[in-house]
Amino acid sequence: MKEYLVQRRRRVAEKLSLGDDILVVGAGEHLSIPGGADQTYKFIPHSEYRYLADRAVPSAVVAYDANGGWVDFLPPVTEAERIWEGREPVEWTDARPLTELPAWIAARRGRRVVNLGSGVKEAELSRGDTGWKPVPQEEVPQGEGPQRTVPQGVAGEARVAEVREMLMQARRCKDDVEMARIRKAVSATVFGFKKARETIAVGATERRIQVEMEAEFYRRGADRTGYGTIVGSGPNSAILHFDPSAREVRAGELVLIDAGAEIEGYTADVTRTYAAEGPPQGFAGELYGVVLRAQIAAIKRCTAGAEFREIHMAAARDMAQGMVEIGVLKGNAAELVDRDAHAMFFPHGLGHLVGLGVRDASGYLPGRERSTRFGLAYLRIDMPLQANYVVTIEPGLYFIPAILQDPERRKTFADAVNWPLVDKNMQLGGVRIEDDVLVTNGPPEVLTKEVGK
Repeated sequence: MKEYLVQRRRRVAEKLSLGDDILVVGAGEHLSIPGGADQTYKFIPHSEYRYLADRAVPSAVVAYDANGGWVDFLPPVTEAERIWEGREPVEWTDARPLTELPAWIAARRGRRVVNLGSGVKEAELSRGDTGWKPVPQEEVPQGEGPQRTVPQGVAGEARVAEVREMLMQARRCKDDVEMARIRKAVSATVFGFKKARETIAVGATERRIQVEMEAEFYRRGADRTGYGTIVGSGPNSAILHFDPSAREVRAGELVLIDAGAEIEGYTADVTRTYAAEGPPQGFAGELYGVVLRAQIAAIKRCTAGAEFREIHMAAARDMAQGMVEIGVLKGNAAELVDRDAHAMFFPHGLGHLVGLGVRDASGYLPGRERSTRFGLAYLRIDMPLQANYVVTIEPGLYFIPAILQDPERRKTFADAVNWPLVDKNMQLGGVRIEDDVLVTNGPPEVLTKEVGK
């Protein structure tokens, strides 16, 4: 096994508090395309398995027993797979055949199984006379330490969530191999955005911009895109997850692009907002300036130990102040944020962790809950940042009719919003600027700075 995986698994083992439980992590299975006869979607392993095994092998399993260490189980390659897919057996000399997994479980009879990843099917765990059987969680005796004895069974949802959180904590700090892959993905993404910028012109379709950009990703080594590419022109730029369409860019319109290349499982995540002809002008240019200044300030706050929720709220105040200055909001910026008036235009969180997937190991620290506040409900991470986290910083301001034309919100914020100005610009769309930022023990590093602004 490669040394970086040995070290990675050692770090994970030190984080896990399994007691006498054993851990199995499944890669997942091929998913059939509905109505697609024998076709399947491209296989993407569960991120928990990919992190621990660094392979994309359907049906594979990584297992861990604190008393015996890590074990890999691989399925055989069938003749049909060799004929139709060109698959060859995985050369992994220290792995065991998947058929031995039930016996491995049986040898640990009386201990609970924590099932992570895509979840290993009960049929795989219990094939043959292994003595394994599912036990309702409420029937499992409680106790502490490795001396407890429990009936054989699968851990309940609460225990699975607890162990999953431990694994996520171990995954959040990126190691050298992960950072090298992220930087490769960033490099391909930079070239893709440069191509997209060259393609944007009056008459170019959103789809054409997408195709030209993604083609450049692949030319530069991408395996795939890290997520569905977003290209929205004009009013479509206010739709947060917009699928590119055949709509043509018109003179003076904004074009919002959110995309990233993925290499060896690791992705970049970048957003830029351009205008069809040169830099954004007029009111759109003022809006762009508010977002850009807020983003620059937020990036500087991404230091080890800083609470991400506080960075988000500071960015909200910065943008509220900017919107007051350009006439969109009325009043004191801090008070407007306290009322969530800013969320009429900035309805999402400031960012999330990124790496092995577009929201890699994001979430909340145990004990913290998602807020029901309009201005905080979509915060994707709530934790202090640490060195070697990679986080996106993506403030945005949008004119979203579904929000701004809601009668109740208009009533609530009647005194806080310049409604005539808003109505005049309802079809403007939106501005978002996003970069990937490496948190260090010193100043943050903007990994995606070469995309330009």
